[in-house]
Amino acid sequence: MAKVTKTDTEWRAQLSDEAYKVTRKHGTERAFSHDDFPKEPGNFTCVCCGAPVFDQATKFDSGTGWPSFYQPFNDQNVGESEDNGWLMRRTEVHCATCDAHLGHVFPDGPQPTGQRYCINGVALKFEPEGEG
Repeated sequence: MAKVTKTDTEWRAQLSDEAYKVTRKHGTERAFSHDDFPKEPGNFTCVCCGAPVFDQATKFDSGTGWPSFYQPFNDQNVGESEDNGWLMRRTEVHCATCDAHLGHVFPDGPQPTGQRYCINGVALKFEPEGEG
């Protein structure tokens, strides 16, 4: 996908207040605020630009209160960067297409990758298989 760039005003008009706070201002939603995610096959896309970022097949229950995946949809759609905020070192996960903050990745996930992509649910939109 081509890089998506918008003004702050355009992002505010497009997104809910919570989605704006999380994706554009690197916020974090409250834990356990998204326990109703669909279970059928499909993809989770970036709420800002629609790029596929995670596949339902890689979602697992981490018990953390945030949607968790063991790998991204593909390496080109999800980027990582160092996050030294909140007095800790973490790896931030962002949409490679529009730079939306999605969440963080930790090395304590299940196999086959051992990774836990801990993602803010408000940063995602679900597209059932065969749509989109």
